[in-house]
Amino acid sequence: MSRFLRGFFIVWVVLRYGLDELLLSGFPNPLLRALRSVITIGRNLKAPRGQRLREALEALGPIFVKFGQVLSTRRDLMPPDIAEELARLQDRVPPFPSQIAVATIERAFGQKLDQVFASFDQQPVASASIAQVHFAVLHDGREVAVKVLRPGMLPVIDKDLGLMRLMAGWVEKFSADGKRLKPREVVAEFDKYLHDELDLVREASNAAQLRRNMSDLDLVLIPEMYWDWCRTEVLVMERMKGVPISQVVRLREAGVDIPKLARDGVTIFFTQVFRDGFFHADMHPGNIQVSLDPATFGRYISLDFGIVGTLTQFDKEYLAQNFTAFFRRDYKRVAELHIESGWVPEDTRVDELEAGIRSVCEPYFDRPLKEISLGMVLMRLFQISRRFNVEIQPQLVLLQKTLLNIEGLGRDLDPELDLWSTAKPFLERWMIDQLGPRMFWQQLKAEAPQYAKLLPALPRLLQDYLQQRPHQLRAELDQLVAEQRRTNRLLQYIIYGGIGFVLGLIVTQLLLRIRLW
Repeated sequence: MSRFLRGFFIVWVVLRYGLDELLLSGFPNPLLRALRSVITIGRNLKAPRGQRLREALEALGPIFVKFGQVLSTRRDLMPPDIAEELARLQDRVPPFPSQIAVATIERAFGQKLDQVFASFDQQPVASASIAQVHFAVLHDGREVAVKVLRPGMLPVIDKDLGLMRLMAGWVEKFSADGKRLKPREVVAEFDKYLHDELDLVREASNAAQLRRNMSDLDLVLIPEMYWDWCRTEVLVMERMKGVPISQVVRLREAGVDIPKLARDGVTIFFTQVFRDGFFHADMHPGNIQVSLDPATFGRYISLDFGIVGTLTQFDKEYLAQNFTAFFRRDYKRVAELHIESGWVPEDTRVDELEAGIRSVCEPYFDRPLKEISLGMVLMRLFQISRRFNVEIQPQLVLLQKTLLNIEGLGRDLDPELDLWSTAKPFLERWMIDQLGPRMFWQQLKAEAPQYAKLLPALPRLLQDYLQQRPHQLRAELDQLVAEQRRTNRLLQYIIYGGIGFVLGLIVTQLLLRIRLW
């Protein structure tokens, strides 16, 4: 029943904000335009279309806000007025009352607010789909940022996910592409990441891991988590001071090297993906700032670690080989990798798949980022995948989303950035590291504890083997001889029985002939 009510609410929001009219207005067909004129009679749809879309997504809840955040990074795929409104979803979602935030904090710590913080700013500095952030000061003088979950998020998310599972089941059952797209697995992945966002202790652990991984790369700052004040509903972390990366004019006036900043963003992304297999998967502009402090000038400041992606060693190696082959324009190798991985049927012709991939990728090489749309590339690759029955891998959905975020970020910073040439040297170095002596040495060190246990015991194990082996061979030989003897006796019985049977027939024939005589 709740699922039905949620579905009814979604339909009501669509009609309330005129999203049906917004959809039909994009079609040039005169009949559809006439239909739009009819369905809008009696409805007040004077507000700008971008505002209506943003308000509708806010009304629908966190899942739809997340969708709007992803769209906001792709200004090349939508009109400027809609992109500007959706950008407000990154960190300007209407906040919930501060009294609720204070009550949540006091409930989480079991203390009054003034016992936890020396001072607390009641006005939130940022508000997103899942939580909002307040600045505060601890009693020891440390400046902190306090993240507080929105109330009542879990029931809404569960209802939306229930509808998504239902629709995924329909797609898988009735669509010809259902099995290949794996919609239920994709929804399951989305379910996992959304519920992870509702546990701020998990977010804190994600941040700590990323901070540790990126400590040797002087390109990004990640806030320290204060574990004594971290709870499921409340997260207290180091306060970071920087300028939002979307304020490019202000950054340029401060002397930040914008093209270098764009290249650093690509380096950070590929380092997290291919070196660590653990990456920030929600890198929209609302979660990224740039430091202007003299000690860390020009470095990224990464925030909001509710969604992270992980890749296995197999996934990393497969993706790296694919990217490297793409950059080298070795489309045959790309096709072979798809077949070797089992993502396409084994009977797929390599030359046909190679030709399809070449037709998609070749036009985009040697162009600046402003002339390349990874969104369009992925769309065309999707068309190719349908033709060759490529199975979608749910574990890579987050990676694809993050890659699109990185492209949108790079486009805003430096439209002249060549994404391919920036990433190619990094991936080639990574492949050399994976196959070279450094990786051999690392694997050797990883296995060293096992070797340390095995080597001292090896002479004794060898001696025991040599001593016990003759006895084992003797036992096996005795068993074989016994079986052979049983077989010989059986053959003797069969032979003797056959001879007896034949002699009986001969005697019977003789007796019959004597009687006849």
